Amino acid sequence: MSDHEDDAKNRDLEGARVGSEGALTTETGVRVEDTDNSLKAGERGPTLLEDFHFREKMTHFDHERIPERVVHARGAGAYGYFQPYEGLSDLTAAHFLSGSDVVTPVFVRFSTVAGSRGSADTVRDVRGFAVKFYTEQGNYDLVGNNMPVFFIQDGIKFPDFVHAVKPEPHNEIPQAQSAHDTLWDFVGLQPETTHMMMWLMSDRAIPRSYRTMQGFGVHTFRFVNAEGRGTFVKFHWKPKLGTHSLVWDEAQRIQGKDPDYNRRDLWEAIERGQFPEWELGVQLVPEENEHDFDFDLLDATKIIPEERVPVRPIGKLVLNRNPDNFFAETEQVAFHTANVVPGIDFTNDPLLQARNFSYLDTQLLRLGGSNFQQIPVNRPVAEVNNNQRDGFAQHRVHRGKTSYFPNSLGGGCPALADEGVYRHYTEKVEGDKIRKRAESFQDHYSQARLFLNSLADWEREHLVAAFRFELGKCEELSVRQQAVANLVNVDHALAVGVAEGIGVEPPEDPGTSGHTDSSPALSQANTAFGDLTGRQVAVLVAHGVDGEAAEAVRDSLVDRGAVVEFLARSDGAVGTRDGGDLPVDRAYTTVSSVLYDAVAVPGGADSVASLSEDGEARHFVLEAYKHNKTVAAVGQGTALLSGAGVPEMLSEPPLDTETVDGVVRAPGADQRFVEEFARLIGLHRHWDRATAAVSA
Repeated sequence: MSDHEDDAKNRDLEGARVGSEGALTTETGVRVEDTDNSLKAGERGPTLLEDFHFREKMTHFDHERIPERVVHARGAGAYGYFQPYEGLSDLTAAHFLSGSDVVTPVFVRFSTVAGSRGSADTVRDVRGFAVKFYTEQGNYDLVGNNMPVFFIQDGIKFPDFVHAVKPEPHNEIPQAQSAHDTLWDFVGLQPETTHMMMWLMSDRAIPRSYRTMQGFGVHTFRFVNAEGRGTFVKFHWKPKLGTHSLVWDEAQRIQGKDPDYNRRDLWEAIERGQFPEWELGVQLVPEENEHDFDFDLLDATKIIPEERVPVRPIGKLVLNRNPDNFFAETEQVAFHTANVVPGIDFTNDPLLQARNFSYLDTQLLRLGGSNFQQIPVNRPVAEVNNNQRDGFAQHRVHRGKTSYFPNSLGGGCPALADEGVYRHYTEKVEGDKIRKRAESFQDHYSQARLFLNSLADWEREHLVAAFRFELGKCEELSVRQQAVANLVNVDHALAVGVAEGIGVEPPEDPGTSGHTDSSPALSQANTAFGDLTGRQVAVLVAHGVDGEAAEAVRDSLVDRGAVVEFLARSDGAVGTRDGGDLPVDRAYTTVSSVLYDAVAVPGGADSVASLSEDGEARHFVLEAYKHNKTVAAVGQGTALLSGAGVPEMLSEPPLDTETVDGVVRAPGADQRFVEEFARLIGLHRHWDRATAAVSA
């Protein structure tokens, strides 16, 4: 390392202030005094267009990549519809929310954030959840994530955050991962990221499927009714199947076995007719109650706890059609937070203000110019009539001699409407032009602590393990220590637990006082259970299998919506013990237990003996057990579980149906057995199972 590099590394932040060598400047060489706060009209006011530093920084960032998206590059999409439960005209003038008889077509795109198009689906990352409503009043885009908060408070920091989380620029490593020095260096120096990092290290960052993933609008928006009265609103998407996740070891293995795991799951569910469904809910805050909270509603790093403001269900989203062409639709769909319709408006959230600028700027580059809204997937169903002309990829054939307003030669058309128009919410704005964060944005740890307090014991264990894994990938010990020093402001025990796993000094307890509140809605332990729709179940078979038992398991689970596959050593069919044939869906040598939610082993002495002699079959069963999944055995099938090393498993068939730690055994596949097997699968995982000593 050169002397210059060494000096730069050890220089503290104050050493890089204006006046020092290497000061931060704009592209024209103008030195910058603040690159953490956009220019606003007052501390909580709107971002000003005249902030040339913000616009230059964001524009340069938006144009860094072509042709794929800078972020959210890898995605999957589907068409469907949204239907309200009731009319909300008292709250909003938005027609698509005016009554239960209004059905609005939608296109939804799910995505990871950090990776390129060629990365895997199951990386630890935030997931995008963007919905385009093709309403009668124009297109409305609700562009959110599967986590309700974000890393930063002011959009001017977005380029810095993404630069930090992306592969490091000197070697383009690692791809689609946050487990590296630059990300943790950044977040360790930005306390406002703490709450979001808790979410990112939780199981929310590795969803089981898009069908079992929540969505959030992240920001506080406004409903505005026909009389001009505003109501603050936060949007929540709740999956019908419950919110469920993978485990980290499983997520990593899936990346090699099937990097398209989440994409494939969504596509195949729709093709089967098992249409994914979410409920849209809203948290509503009257304007007069804006300052009733111990946080700022304009702060995107905060949630409104559901115990303070309950989520009101207002409608359902159903996805029922796959795209015809991935590039034409999923890749070319363009979402924009500023695509709003009458009845929905913005707040002065500085991150939202930045997104309203950035998304449009990005589409202009990525999709070849200003006519990207004419691409079929982006076209509104509402009539389009304006004086905008020409440009790249112009598809409209405009007629007439006028392209300006006002005019008389064209009959005054297009004319201004006098009803159904978009009117911005009337709000008084005043304040000094200033680069400053409001004092109400300064608490960075209370809600991170609230999140931690809300988790089940097994979720906390996963959280600590995730921090250890990520920070353990950081090469610089100082970066690890810096991250732990920040975590101690959330919880001393958490910081110590992380420190002990990454080779840094455990911090002293600072005695930080903080609330011990919890919010049960934040824990996946309190989600919906029991629905088997789309659950993948593997049934291991070989020659001599008890065909009746295998088919009884399959038929019972399929009736409940599960997808059941018979797996054998090779494709084709296996002979049953009564002389018949049982078709095989796949060879288990081409798949893995990580691709399934549960495993069953039917009886048949010859079948079980063959499977027990096959190391891959034994590993398949034990790996499923290791990942806390439901495992079942019928008759002699128990011997495979015992031989695979499933703890405390007897090799002899049981005399009756019995369940221990999510493992169910029975002498035969009778109704009691299949009902118990189905019940256990519906629980998703069995977290009380001791698996630390299981070698799989």
